[in-house]
Amino acid sequence: MTPLSVLLVCHSYPPVIGGSELEAQRVSAALVGRGYKVQVVCAGGDPMPALKNWLDPAGVPVRMYGARWPFGVRRDRAYALGVAGMLLTDDYDLVYFLMQGLHLLVGLPIARMRRKPILMKVGGSNVITAMSKMRSGRMELDWLRKWAYRVMILNDGMREEGLAEGFSNEQLYWMPNPVDTVEFAPASDARRRELRERFGLPAEAPVVLYLGRVAPEKSLENLVDAFARVLERAPQAVLAFVGDGPSRKGLEDQARALGLPADRVRFVGLVKPAEVPAWLQASDIYTLVSYNEGFPCALVEAMSVGLASVVSDIPANRQLVDEGDHGRLVPPGDVDGIAAGILALIDDAGGRARMGAAARRRVLDNYSLDKIADRYERLFHDAVAAGGQAS
Repeated sequence: MTPLSVLLVCHSYPPVIGGSELEAQRVSAALVGRGYKVQVVCAGGDPMPALKNWLDPAGVPVRMYGARWPFGVRRDRAYALGVAGMLLTDDYDLVYFLMQGLHLLVGLPIARMRRKPILMKVGGSNVITAMSKMRSGRMELDWLRKWAYRVMILNDGMREEGLAEGFSNEQLYWMPNPVDTVEFAPASDARRRELRERFGLPAEAPVVLYLGRVAPEKSLENLVDAFARVLERAPQAVLAFVGDGPSRKGLEDQARALGLPADRVRFVGLVKPAEVPAWLQASDIYTLVSYNEGFPCALVEAMSVGLASVVSDIPANRQLVDEGDHGRLVPPGDVDGIAAGILALIDDAGGRARMGAAARRRVLDNYSLDKIADRYERLFHDAVAAGGQAS
C-alpha cells in the first residue's frame, strides 16, 4: 500500500505509560517503519521531555503544547489551540484522534472544514455514555456521527454504547490495542529462575500477578480477600502487585488486618517499562478482576507471555479469555469465585500450561503489532479512498 501522512492527536505519549499511550507509540513506530509519515501531537508535561518538538526512540516526531502549565484546564486549552493551529497550517492525508477531550471540540470542525478524513478511537468502556451526558460531549458525538469515517472501539460493550447513541454498526470499527509479541514472549526455565532470584520470589512457589494501576475500579480489595482464602489451601503461594495508585495504602492496610504475611502479598510499586515483561515471565498466573475495562493491555501482554489468567466476566475480558481455554472467568466482585479460580490453576499445572500456550496463540493470531498495523493500514486507505465520508 502507498504510505500516507497521518496526524495522530493524543493527549499524552510515552514516557507517560498507559494503554492508549503505548498504542500510539507502537502503531506510530510500525507505520513509520512501513514508510508512513506520522506526526504525533500531544499535551506536554512530566515525564515527557521539556521540548516542544522531539523524536521518540523509533524516530516518530512528537510536538507538544501546554507543557508550561500543570495538569488541568489551562494545559488542555493550550493543547487544543496547538492542535487547531496544526490542522489549519499543516497538510495530512487524514487525522486520527486517539481518545476524547477538548481537542475534539476544537479539532473536529477544522478537520471537517479542510476536508480531511476523520478517524477517532474511544478510550474505554462507558466513555460514549459519559460524553452523552455533557453538553460538549453531545456536540462531539453529533459531529462524529456526521463526519467521522469510523469511530474505533475496543469491545462489544462499547459497540452497544455507540449504537444507543445513534452510530451505525458499520461506523463502529473494532480496533484492539497491539502487543509486542517479541518483547512479551514466554521465558525459558533458566530465565524464569534467574528472574525469580532477582525479584526475591521463591523458586517453586506459585506466583499470582496483578500488573497495572492500583485503583478502586480494579476491585483489588476483592483480590486481597480472595487471596487470604487461597493461602489457607496453598500457603506457599505469592500474590504480587506491580503498579501504584490511590488504592495502594488501603490494600496494604487490608492485607495487614487479615494477617497476610508481607512475603506472601507483595506491593512492588512502579517498575521501569523494561521490567514489565520480566515480572510477567517470572509469574505463573495473571489476574484482573476489574468491574470495568476498555481493552486490558496488561492482560494481553500476560497472554502473550503465555500465562493463564483469572479474570472478571466482563465484555472486555470475555473477548480475550474463553473459560477453560485461556483461563478462568469469574463474576465481578465474587470473592469465592476469584479464590476458586486461582486455586484451580495452582492445582493443575498441566492445564495451566495448556491454557497459557493457547493464550499465546490467540495473541499471535489477533493482537500482534503486525496484525494491528495491517488493520490500521487498510482502514486508513479505505478512509482516504472514501473521501472521509461516514457510511
